[in-house]
Amino acid sequence: MYIDLPDKRYYKIGEVAKAFGVNSSLIRFWDKEFEIINPKKNAKGDRLFTQEDVKNFKIIYNLVKERGFTLDGAKQKLKKNPEKVFSNQEIISRLEAVKAELIKIKNQL
Repeated sequence: MYIDLPDKRYYKIGEVAKAFGVNSSLIRFWDKEFEIINPKKNAKGDRLFTQEDVKNFKIIYNLVKERGFTLDGAKQKLKKNPEKVFSNQEIISRLEAVKAELIKIKNQL
């Protein structure tokens, strides 16, 4: 899934949820379930996600929504071989960015 977010230091939960096409409650749930997501909280208690958190959401989204892992299966996969999961996600992200760019060029023709 290609995520197109503006280049910012922090993202609000609504921005992240909209980018992934899911509800904010799912983002909150994954935040509690997965240790790799560590949002900052402001004085009101609102979650502010970094770009690293968004990358981790991409990994979780890929494992759970696209590849069909259960939450426990995704957690085990991340604990068992995190380097492989992160490198695979990086490759997938690059390919999706190239695909989006090619589609954009095709539509301009």
